[in-house]
Amino acid sequence: MERYKRELARLLKARFPYILIPTPEEQRALDMIYDVAENEELVRTPRVVYKWTATRGMVKDDRPADKGDTKQPLRALEFIENNKEAALFVLLDFHVYFGGCGRASDHQIVRKLRDIVFNLKQNPNPQNVVLISPVSELPLELQKDVTIMDFDLPSKEELLELLRDMIAANRQTGRIEVELVAEDEERLVNAALGLTMQEAENAYARAMVDDGRLDADDVETVLQEKKQIILKSQILEYITTDVTMKDVGGLENLKRWLEKRDRSWLEEARKYCLPSPKGILITGVPGCGKSLTAKAVSAAWQLPILRLDVGKIFSGLVGSSEENIRRALKTAEAVAPSILWIDEIEKGFGGYTSSGDSGTTSRVFATFLTWMQEKTKPVFVVATANNIHMLPPEFMRKGRFDEIFFVDLPTKSERKAILEVHLRKRLKHKEILTGFKLDAQLIEKMADETEGFSGAEIEQAVISGLFEAFAENRSLSFDDILRAARNTVPLSVTQAEEILAIRQWANVRAVAATPADERVEYSSPEPGEEPPGDTAGDSDKTKKSLFSTRGGRTIDF
Repeated sequence: MERYKRELARLLKARFPYILIPTPEEQRALDMIYDVAENEELVRTPRVVYKWTATRGMVKDDRPADKGDTKQPLRALEFIENNKEAALFVLLDFHVYFGGCGRASDHQIVRKLRDIVFNLKQNPNPQNVVLISPVSELPLELQKDVTIMDFDLPSKEELLELLRDMIAANRQTGRIEVELVAEDEERLVNAALGLTMQEAENAYARAMVDDGRLDADDVETVLQEKKQIILKSQILEYITTDVTMKDVGGLENLKRWLEKRDRSWLEEARKYCLPSPKGILITGVPGCGKSLTAKAVSAAWQLPILRLDVGKIFSGLVGSSEENIRRALKTAEAVAPSILWIDEIEKGFGGYTSSGDSGTTSRVFATFLTWMQEKTKPVFVVATANNIHMLPPEFMRKGRFDEIFFVDLPTKSERKAILEVHLRKRLKHKEILTGFKLDAQLIEKMADETEGFSGAEIEQAVISGLFEAFAENRSLSFDDILRAARNTVPLSVTQAEEILAIRQWANVRAVAATPADERVEYSSPEPGEEPPGDTAGDSDKTKKSLFSTRGGRTIDF
């Protein structure tokens, strides 16, 4: 806040006639203005503050400043023109007379504002007009006379002060218990970043009254308040998920990479001079856990996850698509630290070279690329792609993503983990488990039977087996799942050539999400076997090549 006070003081002393502060936090901006106007160390000449609203007119010290009716904007401007004392005039919601959103600007008011510029600059006593508005719309005629002053949402320091003040006030009454260490405080403050001071106060109050205590678990309560911001954007979607990293079978290499970057947006990471991670691109075989991993990151890091639907960005109006992507990215930054998830990104930006849309896709894509390269706010981008060949090379270079991971068909150990996740999640009622014992031997046999299956296909085999038991109103048997698996034709058969092509691409361009020690079973082709990608010959050769090689560079984190 001190930075904004100094900036406002400089503008006032320099006799800038009109200063626009675009912010929804009207009272917070007013408090700053009063502090600056009365501080001789900042402005030298203290100023009387007049506040104007359309409902009360011009007021001073919460009383009418003039006997006449100054509710009309022209009368208010005449009051400013005739005033001779050192003063600061604050006009609230004056933007409604400037046009925008299909409205025409009020020419008389715009003209009057221009007429009194000279008076404001040449008055013997310093005078300035401050406009506080939730938007920064200005008519062309005023753009050279009005200076826009940035006024960001509350900083971490302000939110921390608010949190501590609320804790101190409620502790005195004995109404809440507080169990917070320094890191928990920081997480609560980070969770509130992007909220106004009033919204943050509401979020903290809600966290306190839910169970009469304030602890690390209340981070989720504060994050729920952010959901309102996302809902209002209409382009981003706030994803509520209960998926955890335990629900993701295998992919230990990717999990370790993510685990090492947890808490990197907290203050303790600054000791190592570490920047916040930019993001990852996850590509690979469809149905192998890319989207599931994106959702699990949110729970692991306790950050909100926002899904960007590229289809919602594109609009029929000229220039609106570019504005939509800027607004979406600004919203993601406003609620940072956060996770921005773009699913199947190649379908949104894959045709960026097409000229059929007059270059709109190219301009939207360029805006997104520049933001990824230059962003400073902790927004972690998780992009997933099935057909990586559709993405341009500039999208995948270092500096935009920290790493590109390749998710292959699960190995045997990963299939066992996936089977165990889905079976334990669904086998909860004793009446369907009569005669069915889930043990290591059964998991081992199922993993052998599902060789070549993706994670999604393994899940469907479990579900299909349960449907068999449900249809006959009996307990589940191993044969039900075995029959479902044998009746499934996996992608490794129907799209064998495509999978081999993806693996060839990934071998030099992406890091394997599966660690090296779990890839041993497929690491060495058998003598006389065709090399990866050589699909000549019969289907047996293709299948042999598919199961004897793995995609992605072998790097362990």
